[in-house]
Parts: sequence; structure tokens; C-alpha cells
Amino acid sequence: MIMTTLKKNRGNRLTACRLMVAGLIGLLLSFSGSAVGQRSKRYPLHEPHSRILGADISFLPQLEARGKKFFDHGIPMDAIAILKKYKFNYIRLRIFNDPQAPGGYSAQGYCDLANTEKMAKRIKDAHMKFLLDFHYSDFWADPGKQFKPSAWKGLDFTQLTQAVTRYTEKVLRALKAQGTLPDMVQIGNEINHGMIWPEGKFSHPDSLAALLRAGIAGVKAVDPRIIIMLHIACGGQNAESRNFLDNMISRGVHFDVIGESYYPRWHGTLAQLKSNLTDLAGRYRQKIIVVEYTQFKQEVNDIVFNLPHHKGMGTFIWEPLNYGEPLFDTSGHTDSLINIYPGLAKTYHIR
Repeated sequence: MIMTTLKKNRGNRLTACRLMVAGLIGLLLSFSGSAVGQRSKRYPLHEPHSRILGADISFLPQLEARGKKFFDHGIPMDAIAILKKYKFNYIRLRIFNDPQAPGGYSAQGYCDLANTEKMAKRIKDAHMKFLLDFHYSDFWADPGKQFKPSAWKGLDFTQLTQAVTRYTEKVLRALKAQGTLPDMVQIGNEINHGMIWPEGKFSHPDSLAALLRAGIAGVKAVDPRIIIMLHIACGGQNAESRNFLDNMISRGVHFDVIGESYYPRWHGTLAQLKSNLTDLAGRYRQKIIVVEYTQFKQEVNDIVFNLPHHKGMGTFIWEPLNYGEPLFDTSGHTDSLINIYPGLAKTYHIR
């Protein structure tokens, strides 16, 4: 009788322990599943519906300051609201270190931090995503020029890398403070020939890689979940694209997205664009975005969204409000070209 009672008690205790362990495991799995869900939401690269129809509209404050208005079917509307109506889901903004410096981009300070903060609020208020393009210059940065910011002249290389990290972090902390942190960041603009010359010229790949790592460190210090893009202007140029990417990857530059510019005048035919991007999609782990284009709107998007391995993340049309082949006429009214985008969104399941 005593032995039977002891066995029952021991059995009850074992059962209770098993139930407790099972409960703890279930609880841990529940937390794990929740964390995975949260992570996927904060990492758009891993979402099934993360495709992008984007637009760079950095000129918008300047256009509005001149009194320009925008209309859809004769109805006045905010330009961002019009783009969203036509299925754009991402806005890109460029930022200069000090555009009011001598030789800088704008005496009025357009595309500085203060103006970027204002535009970032408008983007987030429209429930759109936001790509921030650091030029790391007081003026336009592109393959033909990458002028060092005036505030960084005279710094030695260690000081220069520190300045890149501090500046990047400062900008992002200011945006984070107002709740408008970018979803994606470009470390430099069209940097296939390097950035922050002369130290960061591509002919000095170790120094260029160090500057890129410094910019990335500034981003990660604020939020490690922000998507990192490297942007090169080699749309149809495969050998140059591979040379740049291989050099940076081999030097420990870690990034998520390959950004390419595509302007036929400089970057070849559509067939060359397709050939280059197809090769990159099979060669590298990163997603791919054509982050600047103006022509061949249907064709460029068709190429990107049909890349192998689902590597085509999307596109950003450059300055569609007033440049190249814009989506608005000179009086600010939408024109027929904008009607391409709802069809793209439907075909490629973009939301």
C-alpha cells in the first residue's frame, strides 16, 4: 500500500514536471515565433511582397517653392499622394552634407538635413517607405565627380572615416527622433569610380572599402535592421559591375542591395541591361534595384521583376515630376505615362 502510494506520488510529480517543461517549450516557441514575425516585418528583403515601385522626388520642395502645383484629372493633389494613387510605394531622397557651403548644391539649403526631415515626415505620413541617398558631398556626386565635403578637408584618413560614421549616425538619429527613420540607405551615390575623392577613389580600393564600412557602421549604430545599398552607375556594363562588387565584397563591405543606374546614353541597350542584371542575380546574394532610370519605363521594370532567383527587388524612377520623360506635364498635370504603373503593380503583385 505504501509502495503503491509512493509510486503514484512519484508519477504525479513526473507528470507535473513533464507538463511544466512542455509548457516552457511552448512558451519559448511562442516567443520565438513572435520574434521571427517581428523580424520579417522589419526586414522588407525577406517579405514576400517587398517589391518596389519607387520615385526620387528630391526636387519637390524646390518646385513647390516656385509655386508649382500638381493635378490628377484636373484635381489639385499633393504630388506624393498622386504617386501613391498610381501604386508607387517608396520615395527616395538625396542628402548633401552642407549644400550651403561655397560651391555647394543650394544656397537655400535644399537637400540638407532640415529639409530632409520635412520631406521624410511627408513620406511617412503617406504610409510609404523611404530610401535615403547619402552623397557624402556638398554637391552632386556621380561617376565624374565625388567632391569631398568642405567640412572634411584637411582631415587625415582616420579622421575622415570617423567623420563619415559620425555624420551618417547624426543624420539617422535626427530622423529616428521624429519617427521617420529610412527603411533603406545608400552609402554613396553612383560610386563605381569611388567616393570622397581623392582618398576614396576606386583606384584605392582599400581606402574606398574603409569609407564604405565607416558609413555602414554609422547606419548600424542607429538601427541594424536598415537595408544597405551600394549604388553604381553601370546598368548595362557587366565587367565594371563585377569588378566593383568583387573588390568591395573581398574587403569586407557587407550590404544587402546592388543598386544600378540605367541611362541608355551612358549604360547601353536594354539587352545589355538585362544581360548584366541577370548575371549579377546569379552571381551575388544581394537583391537588385535599378535605382535611377527615366526612359523605357515598362521595359526596365519588366527586366527587373523577371530576374532569376527572385532577385529583382524593384526600381526608382529619377525625378518624375519634372525631368527626362516625366510623369507630369509642364503645368503639373499627370500625363499618360503614369498609367503604366498601376499595370506594373497588378502584373507583379506590388502593393
